[in-house]
Amino acid sequence: MSETASIRGVDFHCHLDLYPDHAAAVARAEAARIYTLTVTTTPRAWARNHELTRHTRYVRAALGLHPQLVADRADELPLWERHLPETRYVGEVGLDAGPRFYKSLEAQKHVFQRVLIRCAEAGGKILTVHSVRSAPAVLDMIETYLPRDSGTVVLHWFTGSKSEARRAVALGCYFSINAEMTRTDRGRDLIASLPRDRLLTETDGPFTQLEGKATEPSDVPFVADATAAILGVSSGAMTKVIVSNLRSLLDRVP
Repeated sequence: MSETASIRGVDFHCHLDLYPDHAAAVARAEAARIYTLTVTTTPRAWARNHELTRHTRYVRAALGLHPQLVADRADELPLWERHLPETRYVGEVGLDAGPRFYKSLEAQKHVFQRVLIRCAEAGGKILTVHSVRSAPAVLDMIETYLPRDSGTVVLHWFTGSKSEARRAVALGCYFSINAEMTRTDRGRDLIASLPRDRLLTETDGPFTQLEGKATEPSDVPFVADATAAILGVSSGAMTKVIVSNLRSLLDRVP
């Protein structure tokens, strides 16, 4: 596939519009030949993200409504629906049941349900999904509203249990791994339990750091190296697996 033939790595979840110079961040990812999914947190951010990535070879924009912003931005859901035909990528979406955002959980569920239903109706969408302290509910909703043949979910920075991960695998989900996940015993144990053919890499930049600086797509080789060490394979072999998984993901969703 020409879309992935010359890539050097995969950053399947990054917020390029949150860097000091959005256009420069896109240009750096493009120059590094990192296949980058740059997510948006509100539908109003879509237009600029779409404009900067319409003609890039390696950078794709995703249309999102972040669960942490639902309390203030749920009224943008109709705008999200209007833009959906413009992209095959959706994110960041999902649920966050952490203490700061628990009060809006029911509203989050309403938004996420609509997102899943609209994606199922459209068909062929790839979603990057947030599931902080909410993996069972997220998986319940995916199972109910997004049949496997109508779209594919990539669980971003997954922190659920191994049993929840197994359920996600059964539902056809992929997992995008970042450096923070490789730095804890629990994270390494979870990564080691995941099927290798469902693994992708991400930075979640600029929300993670490497050597005191915000990560960006060119840093994903570090994530691939750390994942390789956990799985007992070479860095080169790990990168080939990640690229192969990306190709399979893109091929399974027309």
